[in-house]
Amino acid sequence: MSANLLMLQGTGSSVGKSALVAGLCRLYRRRGVRVAPFKAQNMALNSFITPQGDEIGRAQAVQAEACGLEPHVDMNPVLIKPNSDIGAQVIVNGKPVSNMSATVYHNYKETAWQAVSSSLARLREKYELIIIEGAGSPAEINLRDKDIVNMGLATRVKAPVLLIGDIDKGGVFASLIGTLELLEEDEQELIKGFIVNKFRGDVTLLEPGLVTITARCGVPFVGVVPWFGREIYLPEEDGVALEIDEAKGLKGANSEQILAIGVIKLPHISNFTDFDPLLHEPQVRLDYLEPQAALVGYHLIILPGSKNTLEDLARLHDADLPRRLRAFIEAGGAVIGICGGFQMLGKRLLDPEMIESGRGEIEGFGLLPVTTEMAPEKITVQCRARVTASCFGSGLEVSGYEIHQGRTTLEGVAEPLLQVTQNDGQYADGFIADQGRVWGSYMHGIFDDDGFRSAYLNWLREQIGLGSGGQASDAGVAKISYQQRKEDGLNSLTDLLSTSLDMKMIDELVGL
Repeated sequence: MSANLLMLQGTGSSVGKSALVAGLCRLYRRRGVRVAPFKAQNMALNSFITPQGDEIGRAQAVQAEACGLEPHVDMNPVLIKPNSDIGAQVIVNGKPVSNMSATVYHNYKETAWQAVSSSLARLREKYELIIIEGAGSPAEINLRDKDIVNMGLATRVKAPVLLIGDIDKGGVFASLIGTLELLEEDEQELIKGFIVNKFRGDVTLLEPGLVTITARCGVPFVGVVPWFGREIYLPEEDGVALEIDEAKGLKGANSEQILAIGVIKLPHISNFTDFDPLLHEPQVRLDYLEPQAALVGYHLIILPGSKNTLEDLARLHDADLPRRLRAFIEAGGAVIGICGGFQMLGKRLLDPEMIESGRGEIEGFGLLPVTTEMAPEKITVQCRARVTASCFGSGLEVSGYEIHQGRTTLEGVAEPLLQVTQNDGQYADGFIADQGRVWGSYMHGIFDDDGFRSAYLNWLREQIGLGSGGQASDAGVAKISYQQRKEDGLNSLTDLLSTSLDMKMIDELVGL
């Protein structure tokens, strides 16, 4: 049996494709359909490691959760992780192939198509329905000849397409019509419906436009999805979300009882969803800060992951952040580094084979007695660990995943943060300095763990004089688990889509 297909494409990036795919996946799962997500080629710095140790886009991991499935590399066979303005690491079937320029990758696409085609075929044998997500816009006519993710994919597999327009950006009717006009005739025939996403206001005022557009081009509107903002939580696809948040001023309220956390917004920031659980904590404010931003008023500064750690560290040196962070710690602040941020906290970073950038070596912050050297083979594993830190969380069990090229070596005395168990072996990960005020780790997802997050935030509050009080409400620890927040977000989105989309029309498109 070969599964039926439905494809969602957009008039541009960040129009809501990933979220709508996740919502439709959950909706069909509710109805007992064996459904799975698929994105042929994803360009994103938020990635996830499958149980098999393969690297895929974070969005497809969330969509797999919506389907009640473990994430698998077949759901995203090609992942592109930009590490410069003109180049990226290309990952095929979950493993890095090489760093490529845009031109080199464009010529590589026929090879990449073999992985895409094979993955989709395997999924179609296992499930009844595959919901496919496009990337960017199908109207990028300069890339049409070798497209494998939008209409190039749709025409090869004859997938019906719903085209999404973001009305919050303005010009939604022009973007829908313009996209359609730039498609070839056989591509236009696959566009079976339009979706208007992120609508605010009275839908009756929109209806004359819907009627006019359908009369002009013959494509019906499948629905108008209301703006749901942060009322419905889903992990974000990429760094565009950080720019939107900053532009709209989505900051927490200031208060003497608020724990203020700043995440340094690196030029090549990756896996920033590591810190989403902190966003949802009551009495916690989390801001993304430019490297040159003032640190006054914050209690904790986090250095996140990076796809180009050495170049980003150079930018932080230019912003005098190492000196300012040392002063911040001396004044009572705390500093955390995750993955690339952990490497930055050490003494030196070495890249003798120029794996990440053109820099062979750069001085670190010197806040942890470690040195990191980039290696050709990338570590991509899921793992479990026991917290060994005596100052907070000792004995707690946590789980997460590692994605890094670097190999970090201890060059002094420091207390390990975690004892990791992976593939029947054990090793220490992460180190602590300044009685817990500085620590780093390779473990992505450590803050997803409610117990660890609670223990660390309580410890930090006590250190800065806010006090935990021993109760969740006093400590500012969420009364609902992070996993439950994700589930609630998926379910709420599904409820919204079930009432705002013409599901009878969609069912007919997918043959259900």
